[in-house]
Amino acid sequence: MKREDSEQFDYIVVGAGSAGCVLADRLTEDGRSSVLVVEFGGSDRSVFIQMPGALSIPMNTRKYNWRYESEPEPHMDGRRFHIPRGKVLGGSSSINGLVYVRGNPHDFDRWEEEGASGWGYRNVLPYFRRAEGRRDGADAYRGGEGPLATRYGPTTNPLYDVFVEAGRQAGYGVTPDINGERQEGFGRFDMTVKDGVRWSAANAYLRPAMKRANLKVVAHALATQVLFDGRRAIGVRYARGGRDHLALARREVILSGGPINSPQLLKLSGIGPAQELRALDIPVVHDLPGVGENLQDHLEFYFQVASKQPITLYGQTGLFSRGLIGLQWLLRGRGHGATNHFETGGFIRSRAGVRYADIQYHFLPLAVSYDGVGMASEHGFQAHVGPLRSKSRGWVRLKSPNPRDYPRIQFNYMSHADDWTEMRACVRLTREIFAQSAFDPYRGREIRPGAEVVSDEAIDAFVRAHVESAYHPSGTCKMGAKDDSMAVVDSEARVFGIDGLRVVDSAIMPSVTSGNLNAPTIMIGEKTADAILGRPPLAASNAPYYQAPDWETAQR
Repeated sequence: MKREDSEQFDYIVVGAGSAGCVLADRLTEDGRSSVLVVEFGGSDRSVFIQMPGALSIPMNTRKYNWRYESEPEPHMDGRRFHIPRGKVLGGSSSINGLVYVRGNPHDFDRWEEEGASGWGYRNVLPYFRRAEGRRDGADAYRGGEGPLATRYGPTTNPLYDVFVEAGRQAGYGVTPDINGERQEGFGRFDMTVKDGVRWSAANAYLRPAMKRANLKVVAHALATQVLFDGRRAIGVRYARGGRDHLALARREVILSGGPINSPQLLKLSGIGPAQELRALDIPVVHDLPGVGENLQDHLEFYFQVASKQPITLYGQTGLFSRGLIGLQWLLRGRGHGATNHFETGGFIRSRAGVRYADIQYHFLPLAVSYDGVGMASEHGFQAHVGPLRSKSRGWVRLKSPNPRDYPRIQFNYMSHADDWTEMRACVRLTREIFAQSAFDPYRGREIRPGAEVVSDEAIDAFVRAHVESAYHPSGTCKMGAKDDSMAVVDSEARVFGIDGLRVVDSAIMPSVTSGNLNAPTIMIGEKTADAILGRPPLAASNAPYYQAPDWETAQR
């Protein structure tokens, strides 16, 4: 196909996920630049996507989920791990758990230390604020006017407050806002919900932008190759409707496919470790060894306790009750269908000498697995708990040069000794929290791990058998300094050695943030949009943030 036969745009964005939707909006809002968004998935208009309480359904539906699977994990009894990734407008923000956690301020200062110049907390906080439309209004840390709606859950179930009180009784702090000055401690969790509806990146950013004449969104389109003229990206080839299509970019091609798809497309296009590409007969455009490496994730398990009182959500899990919940949501946008049910949680440090919180809790007044399948047969409650900064690193590598073949994914979970130390702390510290007097009226037997799981050996065996991904893959196109041989993009997300090509999604995180990834991925989209448009960055913030004064000598 000749160039002149092809559609031309100023910018081409591959992937309508959390960051891609932000770019679609910000790059078209002045009305001057034309933008094409290429997305393999389709419409997000399903009631199961839009209803927050139904979150486990789209997460486990092939229509909306790429359903990647890891290679057998060598330190986890050879188990393969499910890796859900959104295959729908809104990407993973349309199938996630709707938890809005920015990460710890220290995370971003760490990014800067790792070579991501200009990405310290003082630099990123203004973009978190620009993105956010918080129902409770703005302050020095929170945004009140942005597209991404956030709010607290109603916390009508008494167990939410009991969990926070138990944390306080165990000697931890209570924080008024885990996304504000102080992450560490126990408190309420925000969710991306507006008027009872999932406020995905598609609802927040893409849908308003699609009303503009200068934005074109092509769904059910698989990007198969980035096209180059020498060392400059000039367009994208994509397959749709049984045909190949060509789109050319006057200014830039931007990959926002996420931490699996973005490195895969780079490699399919000839950018990546030369040895890997040559072994598959892919012509090497640029030897970039870091593409697909540095893969990170969060692991978690469900600490489940039986409830002596019938006040948990177990009473709402029957077919009739679920039907009523759906009806109430459809008619009024309220009730159990309008919340993700992760309404309180906490962040603690696993031991003295850890500078900032490295364990996260999501509390749920129900004993159930995240996929909605492993339902307990009784009233119970649970905390999702796991370490936040694993030292294990994995990779994403091509299985073949066929774009339709899923890549090979290996996390190397629990391959570092410190990860085992932290995971054992998760079991013991959580058991202590649930043992506090606040839970006395409710606490029955320990369902999982089980009271007999006490020794290091027993905990390790439990972890190998039962720990799950928290679904936060990241880091596979690392942002860093030019002299870092494993860095893939610079501090403006430009791919090293190539003109006119950027990666803008959670793949560019140098290290995974301490929390859920939707909020920081949207921030990445906001901040990079200014860089793409040549605008000066927003003025840095001078808002202070918390660090435990005795962190070197005390765990709490």
